[in-house]
Amino acid sequence: MNNKGVLIYGSLAIPIAILGMPLYIYLPTYYVESIGLNTALVGITLFIARVLDMIADPFIGRACDKYFSKKSLILFGSILLVFGFYFLVNPFENYPTLSLILFSVITYIAWSLLNIPYLALNAVLGKNSFHNSKLSFSREVFAIIGVLLVLLLPFLLGVSDDSSKSLELIFYLLAFLLPCILAIFLFGIKEPTLELNNISFLNSLKLFYNEFKEAKRLFLAFLINNLANAIPATLFLFYVQHYLQTPQFTGALLLLYFISAIIAVPFWLNLSKKISKKKTWIISMIVASFFFCFTPFINEGEYIKFAFITFFTGICLGADMALPSSIQADLAQSSKKIGNEISGTLFGFWAMFTKLALALSVAITFVSLELVSFNTVNPSSFSLSILALLYSILPVILKIFAITLLLKYKK
Repeated sequence: MNNKGVLIYGSLAIPIAILGMPLYIYLPTYYVESIGLNTALVGITLFIARVLDMIADPFIGRACDKYFSKKSLILFGSILLVFGFYFLVNPFENYPTLSLILFSVITYIAWSLLNIPYLALNAVLGKNSFHNSKLSFSREVFAIIGVLLVLLLPFLLGVSDDSSKSLELIFYLLAFLLPCILAIFLFGIKEPTLELNNISFLNSLKLFYNEFKEAKRLFLAFLINNLANAIPATLFLFYVQHYLQTPQFTGALLLLYFISAIIAVPFWLNLSKKISKKKTWIISMIVASFFFCFTPFINEGEYIKFAFITFFTGICLGADMALPSSIQADLAQSSKKIGNEISGTLFGFWAMFTKLALALSVAITFVSLELVSFNTVNPSSFSLSILALLYSILPVILKIFAITLLLKYKK
């Protein structure tokens, strides 16, 4: 696959990323404030939908290997996604609770039907280890572009404070971009014809366990590192608004973070080719941890100092997003050498661990803040100190643990 093909592959990450963030940011607020549902009901419903989606991930991945081509699942998932998201944004007038329950499950699972085979294609299309990295970095750069679009457009159009209008805007953006990019993707990407895997799901797991025992360290390191990344992402708004007391710079800091990630992509890609992906990933985690350690020493209003930390940790973001999945693609390709196609199953578990890390981050941070009586109206200095420690030091501890596991991982 030439560079044009690499770009075409990566471009599909834009609509996938566009829908990833609003489900976490705008949807709960929309159903509470605009639709008028009980806060607890909305929270429990979305939690159940995420759990069902997480459980379904390995089975969706298995379907990639045994029953369907990856492109056919991507097409089906895309159609189902637009359908589910439309009715999630436009619930039945007399049955809003039913709409939330039914279409949140459909939307989450449809998103996985699109995303998991898309990730697994990385291993199918990649010609070698470095080519896997190019595909992974292309995907993550376009994902960042999608995130920037969904962050900036509501602000630029003046609807960011209205969850209903923001969701409506995001739906129209998705409805326009997804068919256009999907058409280019489906016609521009030639999926190799692979023999569908006939071994059972349990035997696939046994195969992975027996043939790739070292990979268990990789999966655990990925889960812990994802948790380390998810915790500051969960607390970012709280930290900037209540600890730094500079909510007016929230958008600028996010923009700086993601742009620095894109700028650093060529550096990480070339470094991974020279010294290995594992070593490059470890270096990126060490650099991010080093700068994060300075965060608790920043005082109220010192947003310039925090911007430097944001810039340097953002530089590490590209490596942290692309290299783990590239290593996973290498692992999936190794499975084909022993006569079995299990890339979909592996990426199904990969997706499940990502969602598990997000769920754990919310549970850990919100329970911890509740224990120290943190509130957004008049937070105590003690609770703000705990917020700063959760935001910065806890992720560093987790990254050290992940690095230790990676040092023991042998391909």
